[in-house]
Amino acid sequence: MLKQYSLKLPHAVYGGDDAMEQITDILKTNGAKKVAIFTDKGIEKAGLFALPEAAVKASGVDYYVLDELPAEPSYEAVQKLIDEFKRSGADFIVACGGGSVMDAAKLASVLVTDDYGVKELLDTPGMAKKCVPIILIPTTAGTGAEVTPNAIVAVPERELKVGIVNENMIADYVILDARMIKNLPRPIAAATGVDALAHCIECFTGNKANPFSDIYALEGLDLILNNIEKTCDDPEAMEEKNRMQIAAYYGGLAITASGTTAVHALSYPLGGKYHIAHGVSNAILLAPVMRFNSEDPEVKKRLALAYDRCCHGEKNCETVEEKCAWMIRRIEEIVEHLDIPKSLKSFGVPEEDLEGLVQAGMQVQRLLTNNRRLVTEADARALYLEIM
Repeated sequence: MLKQYSLKLPHAVYGGDDAMEQITDILKTNGAKKVAIFTDKGIEKAGLFALPEAAVKASGVDYYVLDELPAEPSYEAVQKLIDEFKRSGADFIVACGGGSVMDAAKLASVLVTDDYGVKELLDTPGMAKKCVPIILIPTTAGTGAEVTPNAIVAVPERELKVGIVNENMIADYVILDARMIKNLPRPIAAATGVDALAHCIECFTGNKANPFSDIYALEGLDLILNNIEKTCDDPEAMEEKNRMQIAAYYGGLAITASGTTAVHALSYPLGGKYHIAHGVSNAILLAPVMRFNSEDPEVKKRLALAYDRCCHGEKNCETVEEKCAWMIRRIEEIVEHLDIPKSLKSFGVPEEDLEGLVQAGMQVQRLLTNNRRLVTEADARALYLEIM
């Protein structure tokens, strides 16, 4: 556990009934003159854009919509959108979407400059400074991007996703309104929900775990394990959806205070090369990596502590080993219940690509060094083989 730790938060977070209406007051208080709204075509088609758009309209400011962002975007695609944002002359950003939309908006908030762009931040993320205030509105209960200082972009030439981390990208305001995820398609709700599960359990078991991250990781894990299935199965389960939104936010806070580990490290090549959705690749890897990590005594102990907190039914497990096994089995049950693929077979990943995956995964040392159990090339190879 870290001996020194810190946690940086958004200026304000609004949740609960009709939280979206806070946007009007925020824009007025900040004297915004022109707002750039980041979203995507899928959000607009689903009718989710109407709520934030109405709140922006009510403030009386001019606004400009940027919605040409592809799924799992490359850094070039994000830069193209940022260049359009810069030409708009907007002095405030509202982002309504999933992780990719929010990450693009966060990058835009620090890139109102011609001195450098997204490509330069891949290698030197610390150079960026906050230029424009930002409101983030998640439309999934999963990524936690609304609260993290991270932005994830694909780097095609490396066949990898790369995380750009800079505390200046932490949002000024966050809106958690469960209406935004009410009609989320089940496969997306499932994948993003398991992404949040991965955030919480990785942060709780990683080398950088600390008292700040533990608070949010453990509470988020409790909320997810006991609400994710009903949230995905029942469009009317608004209480559970609200809890999942809070849990995803807590997962993002845990990342900010601690960080993810080998699950995310090994999943990045799957998104970068095969364009497998981030939450799906994490879901495929989560149980195998946790089983691998549980060979470490401290991880095993922490998974047992998570069992004590998160199992609200009859507690039949007594030993640390039994509790640890229950947690891993519960992850597998959730992935199976939500009909998420458990291997790479359905994505056509050939076994001859194994060595390329291993080499790409081992590049993500920023996260692998946070994994409590050392991951060697041989370990990464075995883990990828397990899911092929």
